[in-house]
Order: sequence, then structure tokens, then C-alpha cells
Amino acid sequence: MDALTRVLELAQVQGALDLRCQLAGGFSLDHVDAEPGEAPFHLVLGGSAAMELPGHTVVMEAGDLLVLPQGTRHRVHDLRGRDVQTAVSLDHAGPFRVKRNTEGDTDLDLLCGRFTFAPDAGRLLFSALPEVLHIRLGREHGIDALSGIVTMFRDEVARMEPGALAVVTALTQALFVFAVRAQLRDGVMPPSLLGLMVDPRLSRALLAMLREPEREWTVASLADQAAMSRATFARHFEARGNVAPHEVLTLLRMHLAADLLRRGELTAGAVADRVGYRSESAFGKAFARVMGTTPARFRRDGKAAP
Repeated sequence: MDALTRVLELAQVQGALDLRCQLAGGFSLDHVDAEPGEAPFHLVLGGSAAMELPGHTVVMEAGDLLVLPQGTRHRVHDLRGRDVQTAVSLDHAGPFRVKRNTEGDTDLDLLCGRFTFAPDAGRLLFSALPEVLHIRLGREHGIDALSGIVTMFRDEVARMEPGALAVVTALTQALFVFAVRAQLRDGVMPPSLLGLMVDPRLSRALLAMLREPEREWTVASLADQAAMSRATFARHFEARGNVAPHEVLTLLRMHLAADLLRRGELTAGAVADRVGYRSESAFGKAFARVMGTTPARFRRDGKAAP
């Protein structure tokens, strides 16, 4: 398992489809700020439109995936920005909702959904991402890959056979990985945990910490994992992550501990030992500093959540 996959697991990233929009002529759809722990996405199946955000506008075309990691409010409208808007109806008759203002040809065929994530662990991913991830799937993976994704989406939501929800969830999660992977590959990631994953050598050190959080890691031993000298490793790590290795180790340990506490299978003392703390008191202080609450309250609040 690679570091990004493990962090996605910790963040409990899941995808869900909300509706399909089939629109023509003049149209304008407003989207308010998303709830905490949600990142809206739009997949353009056909046509084009404009997404208007505070301060700038993005043109979206067939084959585009747009993810809003910060849940920013936005408006999707026709490219001409026509004053006359055609009335939009909401169809609940099918397996999922469809918004449409035409029964004929469309200027925009759009799938809208959300990525949900645990707000505490989600900070590992989403805080470093830009306001909009705009990925051209057709260019990134070829039209065959895009057609395959679109066809599977359409087939699953149309037939709703047993396991359809699992398939759709897996497909939306794959879309999110495509988006993050493209952002990493572009090399424009600001210094952050995700920024460390850009460098394969530093990523190996991250994965080692995730696999063995109980180990007494030092800069030298992490440098060995990355096949780098101690000085080179420390310099590159801080440049890519804007943080020292021991701070990342603490951060990862606390999020791994949060994951264990959510499961409720181990005592707080056992969780502390699992992530490298021999003293439950020291673990509790570190957890409260990073997560903003005590392990006991975190577990209690997790059980109370719906």
C-alpha cells in the first residue's frame, strides 16, 4: 500500500452521486458552501458550461472533472450567461434525481456529487489542495478511459442492480484519486503532507511511519528509508512539507490513533501503545494538542455521531 492510499483510508474519503443535470438554453444553478467534511464534485459527461466562484470563473467541458476541496460556493451557468433562464424541473422517478429543463438535445450533461471525509483526518488531504481541482480526464487518461468511467456510471445508476452503490462509490473514489494524482504530478502542490508525496523517496519515509507508527523513528532512520543522507533528507523534507519529520510523525500517529479510537476495539492505553507511546498521559497530551480534544471525548463524540 502506498502513502496516498493509506492517507485516503485515514481520511475515510467516500464518494456519492447526488444528481444528474441535463440542461439547454439559458440556465443557472447555485451551490451554497458545502457542509464540513464534504467536497462537491462535477463530472461533465457532455457539452460545456461555466462555473463561477468568488473572484474567478472556470470553463468546464466534456471530459472535465472539477472538485472543490474547500466546499466553496459556486454557480454553474450557460456560457452565454443569458438573462432568460429556462425553468428547471426535478425528476425523482428514476434511481437517482435528474434536473432538466429540456426533453431534447442538451448543452450540458453533468453528474454532481460529493466526496465526504472525516473532518479531523480530512485536514491531512484537503487543507493543501487549491480551491478547485480541474482535471481533464480525457487528456489525462485518454478518451477510452473516460468513456469507460462514464458508461459504468450510467449503467449502474440506470439498472441499480445488487452492489450498485458499492460500484458507484468505488468509481467516485477513483475520480478523486485521479484528481489528486494529477495535482501531484503537476508539481504545483504547496509545501504540505501531500507535497511530500510528490517525491517518491520522501513518500517511502511517510509510508514507513504509517506502517510502523510505534517505532522510535529518527531523522537518520527515516533517511535510510528514503535512501538519502541524513542532511539531504532533512533539507528536502522541510522544503516539500514545510514541517520537520518529527512533527509529521506526531501528526500521523494522532490520526492513526483517531482511526483506532473510532473503531472502539482498543482501550486508550492500547491505542497509545499501538502508535508509539509508552505513557498514556503523554499520549493524551499529544492527542489533545493535535486533535483539539481528549481521546476519551473523541471516542465518546464518535459514538454519538449518527
